[in-house]
Amino acid sequence: MGNSYLVQFPKLGLEFTVNDTAFQIGSFSIKWYGIIIGIGFLLAILYGFKNAKNVNVNSDKLLDAIIWGLIGGVIGARLYYVVFYPGDKYIQNPLEIFSIHSGGLGFYGGLIGALIAALIVAKVKKMKIPALLDLVSLGFLIGQGIGRWGNFVNQEAFGEPTDLPW
Repeated sequence: MGNSYLVQFPKLGLEFTVNDTAFQIGSFSIKWYGIIIGIGFLLAILYGFKNAKNVNVNSDKLLDAIIWGLIGGVIGARLYYVVFYPGDKYIQNPLEIFSIHSGGLGFYGGLIGALIAALIVAKVKKMKIPALLDLVSLGFLIGQGIGRWGNFVNQEAFGEPTDLPW
């Protein structure tokens, strides 16, 4: 059931095993990474709705921007990953581009795609773009801060071992 990783903090006397799979439904695995990213996204949305009035952003229009931003973010993240992927995997088999369930999303592409999509919606819906950007900037920070814990579960995106006590 997924990959297990041994995580050690020798100078603190801590050692535990982390499994990247939260649970399975048949042969379909639900990964901790996806759950954690989802929690970060949900908390960012809750923050946005709670503070929309403070910056004079209509919450219905905000929801439209969020939905299209999510779609644009996923598309942008996948395109970024595919464009910057080393080798010719996607040239040899272009249909693999659509296999996002196999992994491969780039944060920068997701951010760019989400912003472009949300800004288009904001323009069409006649939203105040600076106010929207003020609102979503902190939402992105909330999502990113929580999402990084998903990288911990996957044992990726951190530095080398150290002799420091932590």
